[in-house]
Amino acid sequence: MVALGAGVGAPCRYLVDTTVTARAGARLPWGTLTVNLLGSLALGVLAGLALTGEATPLALSLLGVGFCGAFTTASTFGWEIVALAEDGWPGRAVAYLALSVVLGLALAGAALAVVLSI
Repeated sequence: MVALGAGVGAPCRYLVDTTVTARAGARLPWGTLTVNLLGSLALGVLAGLALTGEATPLALSLLGVGFCGAFTTASTFGWEIVALAEDGWPGRAVAYLALSVVLGLALAGAALAVVLSI
């Protein structure tokens, strides 16, 4: 199930990343930010479903570990922060880091709260 989810998640990441980057430009890594925020939202929903017993271990393996694991990317996120700083954009590196962490946690928390309130 993990491999199946990853086989779908990775191409989806590529498509979302390239589409967003083509439209928003490359001043910030908008594509990676988008996939990581969407992944945070999805993982918040899955965590809520797991806590309420509405998600099976099979579904969590497929969607949480497989799809979201391949859809989101910590390595690219880290590399892009370093690249922005090394390219002379330390302010952008800090903004990207802050946006990613704060919004990612907020989206995951909000999704979790919504699922638990239903």
